[in-house]
Amino acid sequence: MFLVSEEGSTPEIKCPPDKIIFDSQRGARICIETGEVLEEHIITDEVEWRAYTTEEKTKRSRVGGAISYSKPYMGVEAQVGPYREPGSRKIRGLSKRAETLRLQRALKLGRIMSSLEKNISHALSIMDDLVAKLDLPDSVKEEAAKIYREAAQKGLTRGRSIEAMVAASLYAACRRHKIPCSVDEIIRLLRAHEADIKREVARNYRLLVRDLNINIPVIEPERFVYRIASALSLSEDVVVDAIKIIMEAKKRGVSSGKDPSGLAAAALYLAALRHGYRRTQKEIAHVAGVTEVTVRNRYKEITTALKIEG
Repeated sequence: MFLVSEEGSTPEIKCPPDKIIFDSQRGARICIETGEVLEEHIITDEVEWRAYTTEEKTKRSRVGGAISYSKPYMGVEAQVGPYREPGSRKIRGLSKRAETLRLQRALKLGRIMSSLEKNISHALSIMDDLVAKLDLPDSVKEEAAKIYREAAQKGLTRGRSIEAMVAASLYAACRRHKIPCSVDEIIRLLRAHEADIKREVARNYRLLVRDLNINIPVIEPERFVYRIASALSLSEDVVVDAIKIIMEAKKRGVSSGKDPSGLAAAALYLAALRHGYRRTQKEIAHVAGVTEVTVRNRYKEITTALKIEG
């Protein structure tokens, strides 16, 4: 991939024609130099071919396997076919395996990474670590990687912390898949512990949603209840009671415009008290990934709306 620009203009990404391949399974055109998706959702009526001879297989071999946004170069790697002696009709296969592997390594080592590729590679490494620690599904990981790639290709990552942008991408992916995971839970796992990291992640999240036109569905507070209760070793009775509290609070408009994790935390705090569990607001807030002040405020709103003596 080459970067060309006129003085004072934004660099334009260009991929040489001989580096572009078509992945029929995903309907996408990809630059094998960088793994960048140039065009997606292409509908083709091309008939899937068969190779009946070794020579046809050699001529018609395709590049790589399934595309993955969460892998460097999107999992697309150059393939080196079987070897043929000059002037010979005989194709050597397994006997040339060592040479084939050597050529593949040479191709990989010879590939020069641009600053964009280095940025994405570093981001994916951080993302892998976060996803593993948070035990998130592969679908969320793929979504987060796709969001980050699009942001990087649009120049939204320039001048911003990679960790904060990765956190924002992962949070957006969790919201897209309705996975109950808070910003606080994500940033706790980052190496950066600056006080303003949360504000930076929040700014990045708003930027991604706006500039990438990401549709974020509403997550119901009930989805957070089970995860928080499990971490605090609260019984099923407490969970059921907390959900009932949330449902009643919704009827009275308490949930309108409120962070669902904060509402779930406050409902669990109230339900735990009712069932004799002594869990502090600080403990519950930490597990829920919200502030103690948020739990306190939601608790007051719930008890006032439901006319419960706190």
